[in-house]
Amino acid sequence: MKLRDSGMPEQDHWETLMDVPSVLDRFAFDSTTGAVAELGCGYGTFTIPIATRTGTTVHAFDIDPSMVEKTRERARSAGLVTVNAVVRDVFESGFGLADASCGACLLFNILHTEAPVAMLREAARVVRPGGCVAVIHWRSDIPTPRGPALHIRPHPDTIATWAMRAGGLAWQEAPFLLPPWHFGMRLTRTHEPRLTATG
Repeated sequence: MKLRDSGMPEQDHWETLMDVPSVLDRFAFDSTTGAVAELGCGYGTFTIPIATRTGTTVHAFDIDPSMVEKTRERARSAGLVTVNAVVRDVFESGFGLADASCGACLLFNILHTEAPVAMLREAARVVRPGGCVAVIHWRSDIPTPRGPALHIRPHPDTIATWAMRAGGLAWQEAPFLLPPWHFGMRLTRTHEPRLTATG
């Protein structure tokens, strides 16, 4: 399913809109993180840095074959063999990963989907207890140079409600700003009973 209001600008411009190292620092991604699932890898903007930083497998998914090929090219150029970039409609078929097989799942600029609870439920399923579902999204309280229409941008309190409905996720710290244009939330996978995959 192509996400609504999700067109991508040129790569050079896109990558000026996020401070990638600061985002990874704020979520404390490092060699202890474990495998990572990423929904909507795009140009590999986060895929390549997180694979380099963690030294672990990054399962990067996108519905657009050209985005997946770009991510693969960047991984090859960086000498990374740990990037598993796949064309997949995660909204229709899930991640295709085993339960609790990842230490983190990235939902970056993606929760304006029409099915956010199902997506959070699937993200929780693939993350091990104590792991992290990392969320960032465009702010709606300031003008931003990109991002979906304001009426479909999720607010942090809305995401917290969705996470509660999804189950298996705890919101244990306040949302935080990720300058210049984003906010972030860390959702922790709890020890609740196993969740059911989507699709």
